[in-house]
Amino acid sequence: MPIVSQEDAAPARTTTPSLATRGPVLIVGSGLIGASIGLALATHGVPVRLSDASPSALALARDVGAGQPSADADDGGDVRLVVVAVPPDVTADVVARELRAHPGAVVTDVASVKGIVLEELADADLAAEDLARYVGSHPMAGRERSGAAAADADLFAGRPWVIVDHGSSSPDALMAVRHLAVDVGASPVQLSAREHDEAVALVSHLPQVIASLVASRLQGAPESALALAGQGLRDVTRIAASDPQLWAAILVGNAGPVAATLAAVRDDLAALVSALDEAAVHGPLTPGSMAAASGVVARGNAGVARIPGKHGGARRTYGEVTVLVPDRPGELGRLFGEVGEIGVNIEDFQMEHAPRQRVGMAVLSVLPASVTPLEEALQERGWRVVSA
Repeated sequence: MPIVSQEDAAPARTTTPSLATRGPVLIVGSGLIGASIGLALATHGVPVRLSDASPSALALARDVGAGQPSADADDGGDVRLVVVAVPPDVTADVVARELRAHPGAVVTDVASVKGIVLEELADADLAAEDLARYVGSHPMAGRERSGAAAADADLFAGRPWVIVDHGSSSPDALMAVRHLAVDVGASPVQLSAREHDEAVALVSHLPQVIASLVASRLQGAPESALALAGQGLRDVTRIAASDPQLWAAILVGNAGPVAATLAAVRDDLAALVSALDEAAVHGPLTPGSMAAASGVVARGNAGVARIPGKHGGARRTYGEVTVLVPDRPGELGRLFGEVGEIGVNIEDFQMEHAPRQRVGMAVLSVLPASVTPLEEALQERGWRVVSA
């Protein structure tokens, strides 16, 4: 019988990928973004310390695995990186405090506005060498739910992470923040503070305002109208469930770009309202009314076509296969499994529900050439396919 050494007999050890980010990392603010960063780093063995003005929020972040409270940390050594994840109206004060408290650390913030933070830091009486250790950043990721309970180590996977060089950020500081973004799965994008604030006003802040305005109209809606709500309303209003206090700070902090974007929408809306008023008084064939209505939708079509598609490439047109799925455990998983067995890749997916119905409609986006073969194969397997 061959002799087996103890090393040969031992099971193979699994190792987590080595990260460029070195700890200890201090995260100030243990909400959704801060706790998610902590989870992503701690999962790979990076020592993470947590700080929060709320003891209960701090304890929750600790309990979900995002790190250890600073007072309890025994990882040794000085903090190398500080991530400030607090609301934008207090971000600059906290960044300045952390730069002074940790003279050897790089400090970044993840606030969703950048210009106002830089303006306030310029008035914070910081030494030039301290300001060189600061880099603004913003992960373009989030959820309508807030707090550490909603934290997810994969929240940033594949998402852009904006890095803002304020003009005197040191190369080492910029590299440290770039490493952080890559280590949590994000894709770094470098912009100026102005470029960032104008961009997020359009692609993030405007959608939040519009979703909230639409949802606010539902407060006095009769139950008979709400019972007719379909997936379109749910899609438009999903992010209206966001934190009002946080979003007030974001919108006011980025007031100029947001106001300019809303003013353009207001002008478009005023033109449409004027055309519809004319149609309401003089009939639907009033000259200009149809053109005004179709123009709004057509310009929307053109805008949607510019949104990057899967994996960030050019947007592609997919075919849709709609399948009725019984509202029972395992049915959706069974559908996905059988689509895989058929050999078709699901490019995108939506789930729609009709009120008071025990069935959902799974809308599978697939390559156009796969639509008919997939519909036929699913019907053969007993699935009810809704034809267009």
